[in-house]
Amino acid sequence: MSEGAGVQQGSPAIGAAGSAPAAPGAGGTEGSGATVGSARIAAKKAQLRSSPRPKKLEKLGVYSSCKAEGACKCNGWKSQNPPPTPPRTDQQPNTVNLLEPCRSCSHTLGDHVTHLENVSEEEMNRLLGIVLDVEYLYTCVHKEEDADTKQVYFSLFKLLRKCILQMGKPVVEAQESPPFEKPSIEQGVNNFVQYKFSHLPSKERQTIVELAKMFLNQINYWQLETPSQRRQRAPADDAAGYKVNYTRWLCYCNVPQFCDSLPRYEMTQIFGRTLLGSVFTVMRKQLLEQARQEKDTLPPEKRTLILTHFPKFLSMLEEEVYSHSSPIWSEDFLVGSTGEQIPIHTGGPYATKGGQKRKPSDPIHHDETKKLRIVGDIPMELINEVMATITDPTSMLGPETSLLSAHSARDEAARLEERRGVIEFHVIGNSLNQKPNKRILMWLVGLQNVFSHQLPRMPKEYITRLVFDPKHKTLSLIKDGRVIGGICFRMFPSQGFTEIVFCAVTSNEQVKGYGTHLMNHLKEYHIKHDILNFLTYADEYAIGYFKKQGFSKDIKVPKAKYLGYIKDYEGATLMGCELNPSIPYTEFSVIIKKQKEIIKKLIERKQAQIRKVYPGLSCFKEGVRQIPIESIPGIRETGWKPVGKGKELKDPDQLYSTLKTILQHVKSHQNAWPFMEPVKKTEAPGYYQVIRFPMDLKTMSERLKSRYYTTRKLFMADMQRIFTNCREYNPPESQYYKCANLLEKVFYTKIKEAGLIEK
Repeated sequence: MSEGAGVQQGSPAIGAAGSAPAAPGAGGTEGSGATVGSARIAAKKAQLRSSPRPKKLEKLGVYSSCKAEGACKCNGWKSQNPPPTPPRTDQQPNTVNLLEPCRSCSHTLGDHVTHLENVSEEEMNRLLGIVLDVEYLYTCVHKEEDADTKQVYFSLFKLLRKCILQMGKPVVEAQESPPFEKPSIEQGVNNFVQYKFSHLPSKERQTIVELAKMFLNQINYWQLETPSQRRQRAPADDAAGYKVNYTRWLCYCNVPQFCDSLPRYEMTQIFGRTLLGSVFTVMRKQLLEQARQEKDTLPPEKRTLILTHFPKFLSMLEEEVYSHSSPIWSEDFLVGSTGEQIPIHTGGPYATKGGQKRKPSDPIHHDETKKLRIVGDIPMELINEVMATITDPTSMLGPETSLLSAHSARDEAARLEERRGVIEFHVIGNSLNQKPNKRILMWLVGLQNVFSHQLPRMPKEYITRLVFDPKHKTLSLIKDGRVIGGICFRMFPSQGFTEIVFCAVTSNEQVKGYGTHLMNHLKEYHIKHDILNFLTYADEYAIGYFKKQGFSKDIKVPKAKYLGYIKDYEGATLMGCELNPSIPYTEFSVIIKKQKEIIKKLIERKQAQIRKVYPGLSCFKEGVRQIPIESIPGIRETGWKPVGKGKELKDPDQLYSTLKTILQHVKSHQNAWPFMEPVKKTEAPGYYQVIRFPMDLKTMSERLKSRYYTTRKLFMADMQRIFTNCREYNPPESQYYKCANLLEKVFYTKIKEAGLIEK
């Protein structure tokens, strides 16, 4: 049975960019009925707002309590002659008589609407909009069969009814207000695009951005299944948590699309990973099934995008949604210098400025689109401009270093082969609990042959035993349906490491970058499984390979963790590798290459600026013996500044002593208190998204103690960064901003007194 069987969930057409949502009470259905329902409500509101004022008063009187003297308890005027149901189309509208008595309390219509006599036309139209929303919700309450949904509709009905009586603005009462989780779904998908695809050329990256837009649009118009439906489909899931999110979705996203008197939010901007994880599996399956059904009706330009690229995009995103170690859901995730935000919704309902959260009155029509600037030595605008000029994706620019020359060019060929489908990577293993899979068994035999042939000093029986051992797994490299290499390993999750047992590529397929690409895939596999350390015993022929893959003899895993767990080999060297979960290892060399290209372009730009030829100095022919350096034409354009002059202390001990004295003076100043320690995330939300290179006096003290500051310029640069970061993050009127300015003056006074710069 399919995963979504029996679930009344719907989505807009797969290729649509702005499909209408299903109406509340529609049971999750989709299509033209929802569009017609939404348009009908809007048409009714427009017609009612264009009515004469007496007609508006009559409509509002039905929902207004009686104001006659004598404490009348009537909560709404009722006509003596109610209109026929349904009303005749040829019937002329009756003239409104404010003296007509109420069928309930006998007081006139005028007694019910005295509070509206001086109300502006705009306010009256707002109240009329709420009236029609109340009537629509009343219908939904009576038609809805699901108890949880009916309860939400009724709560919103009472809220809007109360707003009419009190002439107030509707505010949904809840323990929490949007957003309910950070980062949002939209931000998480943005981070996913940057994390996985920022290395791609501009055209390919734009395709990924289009897929991301399409996916976010699908979520915004997705109809969630009711809690009772979800309990039947997935009884083991967190029912209480889903019900809370379902209620929030109804109140803030679904109902307000029809009842526009309620504040409306996009689902992707106020919900995060939790809700996405609860709907992703079913949503992915239904979207792909729908795409297959509609493939013949899709326009040609959409067909390839949806049928070829969209399934792979969803598969990669699914891994990040359910991976506990995925960095895209971290609030500290930084957009790379080559990245761009997906402009599906410019700006969000929430923005930060000066460290303070701010919520606009209309979340959907928020027009503050300015992106937070990341502080760095090079402006982001310049980086983006340079990125647009990089046109040769095959050139490796700049001098090679020992860090990159070993593998940066070689694994490019393997990466391209994988992208074209020439090679595949599969983690396989033997199992004693499941029925043997013929293809996997053939691959295991192939791996046993590769390891035996490439590792002749290793007993063949030993290799066979480990390859087929259910506790061991092997990352296999498949080309043209046959095994050409692999890495056999055993995971020890409780100890926090994995032992690499065998690693080999068949001899006629070597020197093609397969070994590096194999190891990078293995690293990403372990990051997804929360294991961040490798251990292996390498013989004299393998040490060089493992060094190139980031292994060293400096073992980070405590000996007590691995002693007695891993196999010991005579004459081999124990090596270890610590993984960084923020690095996309399979794309690492591409990212480094792109960074080198950026640096070269920046250097070229700077050289072009200072390459101007100035006329020679003629003053010396006229008898002038010397001139100030700053008067030489073009000298300032090179970046030379006279204020930077000063004596550089050659004696390390004298430099240390001088800098220590200056730092103590700065730390003891009354305005130094905001900068004594690193900024805490809890005290300044979003600080590390804005400030890319944080610095504080405590860190400077530690650096000074470790003799990091070998020149005065390093010391001055760190101190200046403290002041620059503060002014970047905080508004000018803040106390922190003022402290930075005052302390900066003190610092430069002390620097001048020490003779490190000219006075």
